[in-house]
Amino acid sequence: QVQLVESGGGLVQPGGSLRLSCAASGSIISTDVMGWFRQAPGLERELVAIINSGGTTVYADSVKGRFTISRDNAKNTVYLQMNGLKPEDTAVYYCRLNRWSTNYWGQGTQVTVSS
Repeated sequence: QVQLVESGGGLVQPGGSLRLSCAASGSIISTDVMGWFRQAPGLERELVAIINSGGTTVYADSVKGRFTISRDNAKNTVYLQMNGLKPEDTAVYYCRLNRWSTNYWGQGTQVTVSS
């Protein structure tokens, strides 16, 4: 069983930056696909970014050029660097690990972008 714990959320002004971290309780296997999703009030959870074992990344159009996902398998951690934050980025951000068609989710971390 894998447990994921997100951290790094908070309140930031528009245009600011945050770095989210997601630490896995067990080892991240190199074939795991790691990702960040977010859910705003009243909306469905949506993909933000994913990264596979080879380092290939996919981003939602809304965050391209502003967010960067990365992973450090040695530290069992995946990161989301968020720059140029906008009020519409406000949401609970969730980390997900996909291993052999099974998804594991973290508890989420709140990101609020407001002046």
